[in-house]
Amino acid sequence: MEDRVLRKLFLGFIQIHILHHAKEHPIYGVWMVDELREHGYQISSGTLYPILHQMEADGLLMKQEQNVSGKIRKYYSTTDKGMETLKEARIKAYELFKEIK
Repeated sequence: MEDRVLRKLFLGFIQIHILHHAKEHPIYGVWMVDELREHGYQISSGTLYPILHQMEADGLLMKQEQNVSGKIRKYYSTTDKGMETLKEARIKAYELFKEIK
């Protein structure tokens, strides 16, 4: 299967993964890239940041900026809408998993 097709399929999984971790604790981009790589996703910061920005624009994440060693780091947390979306996505992902396993 083409990389482009797989990337489109995995985008939803990546977003669910982001919502999951941002619900547990505030996340930032480099940490999330490393976390996704641990799960086999080859994603660059240049790909991740637009996803985070879009999820923020969609009201799924909220951003808080903090000064870390003289640099501004953007931390993302799940909003109430993001938590509801995650809850619904988990149900649908579980149903899909049962169907295709």
